[in-house]
Amino acid sequence: MATTIPTREEIVRKVSDLLPTLRSRAASAEENRRLPEETIEALADAGVFKLRRPKHFGGYEADTRTITEVATELGRGCGSTAWVASVYWIPTWMACQFPDDVQEEVFSTPDTRICGTLSPTAMATPVDGGIVVNGKWGFISGAHHAQWQEIIAILIPADGEPYPVTALVPMSDLLIVDDWDTAGLRGTGSVSTFAKDLFVPQERVLPLPVVLSGQGASQRNADSPIYRPPLMPVAAASSTGAIVGMAKGAMDVFLDRLPDRKITYTNYDSQREAPITHFQVAEATLKLDQAAFHAWRAGELVDRKSDEGTEWKLEERARTRADVGSVIQLSKEAIGILANASGGTSIYKGIPIQRINRDILAVNQHALMHPNTNFELYGRVLCGLEPNTLYV
Repeated sequence: MATTIPTREEIVRKVSDLLPTLRSRAASAEENRRLPEETIEALADAGVFKLRRPKHFGGYEADTRTITEVATELGRGCGSTAWVASVYWIPTWMACQFPDDVQEEVFSTPDTRICGTLSPTAMATPVDGGIVVNGKWGFISGAHHAQWQEIIAILIPADGEPYPVTALVPMSDLLIVDDWDTAGLRGTGSVSTFAKDLFVPQERVLPLPVVLSGQGASQRNADSPIYRPPLMPVAAASSTGAIVGMAKGAMDVFLDRLPDRKITYTNYDSQREAPITHFQVAEATLKLDQAAFHAWRAGELVDRKSDEGTEWKLEERARTRADVGSVIQLSKEAIGILANASGGTSIYKGIPIQRINRDILAVNQHALMHPNTNFELYGRVLCGLEPNTLYV
């Protein structure tokens, strides 16, 4: 399937044009606990779901810089929208590690959306022709709008040690339980999914360590730079733009309210006249700049090593997770400064800063993105110890 691939600037411009619409729908997404269908359609029209799709299936095979810039713009408009888009990119990339005939099935749908998780919360047993899976997966962002889910399960072989596998499953084979009622990222619809005695054909199953190490089973994608790296650097770098975008969005809405907002019980008729505000805006901006540095550094490393086809050092892999931790920590601090400076009226649901603040606090709690977890891993590797996790 041939397609005309737009430039990075064209893709980002299309997404930037969606900002007013995303901002206007952010409250309803939060209220309904999922993205509106109209938002999904708008993202499809802008090419967002083609960014990690193979070129021979009409995709763009966009580099990390492109998806970082796209996610940043989406995050400025709606954190939940940016998060769902970023989550889709990761399992889509993982799907491109599977055998080519599996991809033919998965990408037969235009604008295929694949949700998923890296948490092995299900069990699998081998049977003739495949595996049978039972279990539950939580925090499945965008499940309501996906056609496929990438699942992780622990396979119990007849002989040998259990090990994690990843598989691709149609959403129609899973039970969706709408248990998503949270303080932050409410619009992501990150519900739970269940499998009961689910048969998965062997061709749609890969050992997770194979995918983590970037040793895919696809022949058609073998020469494409974006599908060469190990999984975790790809996943880490795919997530940073949405977070930086949330912080930029917080700055946008703060500065928009600033000229007409008084500081109660003072003689400042405009908050922008107060010296304390100058310090707050400067400090938040510098933290945002630092967050962007870590996002670009992680993305640049992934793109450079993808183009070169060079082997990843353990320290480089751990550093990408540390970069994500820094992006989250610095963005959270920047948003916190702005939220703290927004006054009593900012607690009303109609004022976006409170939603953005809750969203970044939710991102901070993600098990693979928490700054403390990622900094510990990086420091452990720097100290000459082996990582205590597969996810590096």
